[in-house]
Amino acid sequence: MKNPYLTSYFPLLAIVLFSLSLSVRTEMELVALLKNAGIYDGMLEFFSETGIKLSLLALLMVMYFMVFAAMKLIADTINEVSLLFFSKDHEGESLKLIRSGASVYFAAGVVSLFSIYSFIGIGLIFAAATLIYFIYFVYKISPNLSIAGVIGTVFFQVILWSTMLLGIIYLAVKVYNSIMASLPI
Repeated sequence: MKNPYLTSYFPLLAIVLFSLSLSVRTEMELVALLKNAGIYDGMLEFFSETGIKLSLLALLMVMYFMVFAAMKLIADTINEVSLLFFSKDHEGESLKLIRSGASVYFAAGVVSLFSIYSFIGIGLIFAAATLIYFIYFVYKISPNLSIAGVIGTVFFQVILWSTMLLGIIYLAVKVYNSIMASLPI
């Protein structure tokens, strides 16, 4: 008998692993930035080197954890809304079928730990895991969808994620431009 809850902790572990790999990489960059700015030596008067690094790591872990947890919440909501709109399944069997897809992100989180020296590497691993999970998602739910439902699900997901990503990029560029315009140079 297979326990359906055996992999229920994989999403949490995947979030922790990706948060850890990004936190370690960001901490390396922050320490280098603080040393170049001359702030790090002043911090050493109040904290030990290990204390500074652990504090930064803990703070960054919490920050990245919140971002990834929010992304998971949004992704689950988008997945379920797409099933609501396009699936012929009214019993929730599709949700049970896609549950094991969390192992894709868990495996990618483990692999991301080997890429802590590169933001690009971690980003590519996350993007590859997302693409693999999306293909897995569509494959698993496709028996409960018509052809139009498959097309609708794919476009629904792509349009929503693209809109959110472009919106975030647009806001980041606007904030950056307003900061640059307000500098007295």
